[in-house]
Amino acid sequence: MSDPAAPGRRAGGRSPRGADRTGLRDEVMDAAYGAGWTIVRKMPEPAARLAFTALADRTWHRHGTGVRQLEKNLCRVLGKDAVDDEVRVLSKKVLRSYFRYWLEVFRLPEYSRARILGRMRVTGEKKIFTNLDAGRGVILALPHMGNYEHAGAWLVHRGYPFTTVAERLKPESLFDRFVEFREGLGMEVLAHKGASAYGRMAQRLRAGRPVCLVVDRDLTESGIDVEFFGATARMPAVSAALALQTGAALIPVTLWYEGEYWAARVHEEVPVPGEGGRQEKIQAMTQELARVFEAGIAAHPEDWHMLQKVWVDDIADGTG
Repeated sequence: MSDPAAPGRRAGGRSPRGADRTGLRDEVMDAAYGAGWTIVRKMPEPAARLAFTALADRTWHRHGTGVRQLEKNLCRVLGKDAVDDEVRVLSKKVLRSYFRYWLEVFRLPEYSRARILGRMRVTGEKKIFTNLDAGRGVILALPHMGNYEHAGAWLVHRGYPFTTVAERLKPESLFDRFVEFREGLGMEVLAHKGASAYGRMAQRLRAGRPVCLVVDRDLTESGIDVEFFGATARMPAVSAALALQTGAALIPVTLWYEGEYWAARVHEEVPVPGEGGRQEKIQAMTQELARVFEAGIAAHPEDWHMLQKVWVDDIADGTG
């Protein structure tokens, strides 16, 4: 899994003064996340929810780079040429859903097994368990929707610990916090860069274990171009490549919120095409994932937490 708003550094040279500012920013960010897993984790839940809703609304009103990119993305989803009142109202809902995700990330270690299982509404989960119980690995491919951390905890509590990847953050201590958090929920976490992570995931799949990956945004700069809401977007090839190499089932999952509940739909397995070369098969399978994600996002756009660039035109534009 990757992190929808994980702080990082821009590449390139910096003056010593700029490096000092970056180091201070990293320290502040690390302290903020540390407070999340200590103070927010222990706050009375109603007070914490009010606070995070207020933070979401404040972020929305400030209309910074991330919110502007979110609204550009929502224009694609809604088929609009420009931001209007409908997009602005929807972006406010997304921000509230997004901040709910972060609130739950900080509080999830406190949730009981009964709450994690009892408030999860899943359709189609037999597709996962039938394959795993038969000894076949499963790749669960997800977009940045709902609360995939909770979905992971649900899977672990159902008796199926899994392997995932995380974006390597700066500072290193912040990355370590996320690894500790996810490992505390029963996940095996790999840093997403490097061939070693891919190889270990392939090993787990060949051993009949699950791997979970969030794959609606490319972090590698070597993704696959797909049609997504009528335009070209770039998505990672890793889930399709793993399925093709290992014989694991590639199964898309979309997630959203239903009031106090978490909801998920486990979709049909994406089959390996019978014809074509390796790259053609990976292309076709990644395109099918995009098609499934498109339908899930269109059904629940308020729970798609995408404040980054996905479409090739936006990436090429180079502006927020």
